Amino acid sequence: MTGSPTTKVCVVGAGPSGLIMARTLLEAGIDFDLYERHSDVGGIWDPDNPGSPVYESAHFISSKFTSYFYGYPMPENYPDYPGYRQLRDYIRAFAGEYGLYDHTTLDIGVDRADLVDGRWQVRLADGRQHTYSHLVCANGVTWHPNLPSYPGLDGFTGEARHSGTFRYPEEFKGKRVLIVGGGNSGVDIACDAALNADAAFLSVRRGYRYIPKHVFGVPLDVFINEGGSPPPGITAPEDPSELIDALVGDLTRYGLPKPDHAALSSHPIVNDQIIHHLNHGNITAKGDVAEFRGDSVVFADGSREKVDLVLFATGYDYAIPYVDKDLFRWNRGQPQLYLNMFSREIDSLYVLGFIEFADAAYHRFDEMAQLIAFDVAATGETKRRLAELKRADQPDVRGGMHYIDTPRHANYVETHTYQHVLAELRDRFGLRALDDQSHDRLRRSAASQVGV
Repeated sequence: MTGSPTTKVCVVGAGPSGLIMARTLLEAGIDFDLYERHSDVGGIWDPDNPGSPVYESAHFISSKFTSYFYGYPMPENYPDYPGYRQLRDYIRAFAGEYGLYDHTTLDIGVDRADLVDGRWQVRLADGRQHTYSHLVCANGVTWHPNLPSYPGLDGFTGEARHSGTFRYPEEFKGKRVLIVGGGNSGVDIACDAALNADAAFLSVRRGYRYIPKHVFGVPLDVFINEGGSPPPGITAPEDPSELIDALVGDLTRYGLPKPDHAALSSHPIVNDQIIHHLNHGNITAKGDVAEFRGDSVVFADGSREKVDLVLFATGYDYAIPYVDKDLFRWNRGQPQLYLNMFSREIDSLYVLGFIEFADAAYHRFDEMAQLIAFDVAATGETKRRLAELKRADQPDVRGGMHYIDTPRHANYVETHTYQHVLAELRDRFGLRALDDQSHDRLRRSAASQVGV
């Protein structure tokens, strides 16, 4: 599978999705350049990459058994849930093993990518310009912090900043700390505050379920994906909400709101340590913030706490800053794409990594990259059929699920339904499903070990 002699792809970003795209293009024999503004690959998993939101205690929320690149399992000596250093080293070893560094230009970002007469004119940060037939935006979604607004925040005498600026637990020493936001990074950081701050508070607007990382001694995603069953003599509820509630208990005991939605209708919050700290009084749950008054925060229930530091774990805005925003259709801050990767209007424009689902990401990115590469190389009738699908096909990628009404969930997909839709598309065009042998010919050694 190769494109025409004038086919050359520009891939922006050498995090996991960009590297997966690079390996797929290399496998397909499609010419490309990969640009990374940082001094090495790894994306957010290198906290020295300016703007990375990674903090010292950051670990994967999916296990190593489901979160690896096809054909490149994580080392056996890695824990079930690797930390950021291990993930950074794993990603870089992956890039080396498949020869991806040879096609990556480091320390050079992309300033602009403009569509001119059907070709992409790409201007680099050093002023150089190159022309490409196709553009893959793989710059990731956790680089542009979303900061909320509250009455009185401008007059708050303490320190207030986004959680993306946080790195070390020592930042909490000697302070009364409030974490606003109960998502995965919010509760992780709240656990750091619980152990290090003079007083720690966690503010949440609604009721969520906090899911343990292990179920009956097995990593959560392994238990779910492999149809796990409880040990002999134990009967577990089949409904996921009931199972989680049985394992974790009544959250209202800790001052947290009762979950107001089914477990699978929201992005999973995989953290059991926050319950431990609530159990031991190391942190106090609070409701929504109503306003700031001087050195204090007033909550929706009228209670008030003096606070030295507020971290807003309030998510990130989706952004592709080097492309004219008008080239995408946007809904609630997210670009509207066919199968969450293909532009519906511009046949040569793709986005890899702007997708949310309750599953490990890297295998899905590989499957998406396979279809992007196929589209890049397609000609004639195949290209026409693909273009028609991109314009008009409206597959159900939610599988009948009703997700909570937040911007994050606007484009959320049900992972098994999404995999089925991708499989149907592969079958329609005669593509083989990926497996752990799909990229073997690119490997530089018969067996590769990550140096840790």
